[in-house]
Amino acid sequence: MSEAESVRKTETVPEWKQAEVDELVDFLERYDAVGVVGVTGIPSRQLQSMRRGLHGTAEVRMSRNTLMTRAVEQVDEGLEQLATEINGEVAFVGSNDNPFGLFKELEASKTPAPIGAGEVAPNDIVIPEGDTGVDPGPFVGELQTVGASARIMEGSIKVTEDSKVLEAGETVDQDLADVLSEMGIEPKEVGLDLRAVYADGVLFEPDELEIDVEEYRADVQAAASAARNLSVNSAYPTAQTVGTLLGKAAGEAKSVGLEATIVNEELAPDLIGTADAQLRALAAQIEDEEALPEELQGVEAPAATTESAEEDEQDDETTDAEDADESEPEDDSDDDSDGGEGLGEMFG
Repeated sequence: MSEAESVRKTETVPEWKQAEVDELVDFLERYDAVGVVGVTGIPSRQLQSMRRGLHGTAEVRMSRNTLMTRAVEQVDEGLEQLATEINGEVAFVGSNDNPFGLFKELEASKTPAPIGAGEVAPNDIVIPEGDTGVDPGPFVGELQTVGASARIMEGSIKVTEDSKVLEAGETVDQDLADVLSEMGIEPKEVGLDLRAVYADGVLFEPDELEIDVEEYRADVQAAASAARNLSVNSAYPTAQTVGTLLGKAAGEAKSVGLEATIVNEELAPDLIGTADAQLRALAAQIEDEEALPEELQGVEAPAATTESAEEDEQDDETTDAEDADESEPEDDSDDDSDGGEGLGEMFG
């Protein structure tokens, strides 16, 4: 379009329309996230209630579709992408919250509403089991006509089981609309139906914003945990894992020091404790207490080493038996004498 044509087009726009477009442009530029919502079928009273409920979180602005389209085309921020959603009964919604938070707020503002004849069921319509609260009369036949399992019981009309009377996507007829109205069943939700929202240079569709927050949080936590494990196991230090890595390194260094019996101020208590446990375990296996120093007489093996000591003893007995089969018996008296002298030198 040439500049002259643009000027002529602007000149033909009535002043009140241009003023309305200017207000819409101001609205669009005032918020971080701007979207288009459908308002079809929302009674005026409920719409006003929803707008009040969103106060402080989001603002709804209604106008003519042609003027709304002109407004998004005048804002040079990619908002023209919303133009394709401006059809039917719609309005602008603006918020400084992120698109996900805006979607959640709009969904929370929806309320149950009755459904009329000729409308399409948004989901399966089920008449629940139970007492209808209606006195015996023609209504039992009306329930049966729409497909509900109903009969007169104990002076009242009761639905004997949950009855699906219409599937999602099917059209509600007058008979069903009357039955649902009589029972106070409101099978649809009325609210601001978000069609698209533009924020931070990205156009979001509703299916991209409809997420399970708890599931998403669990996924993020699992990913963070996996990343932390990878960092620790690969010894890659970060601000979040350096403490764990230092602790792990210190523990491994201590284990090496204890295994290699490296004596220093930090390891000395553990080394002494290990040596004491080994000495007690050895002393507990000596049957002749007279061969032991007084402070080791009657000493029991530490609980942690008793089981392993017994297993070692059983292994020794098995080995001795096998050796006895392959060699001549040795002089027991000499063994006792040598053992006593050896212990005397060790502990004397």
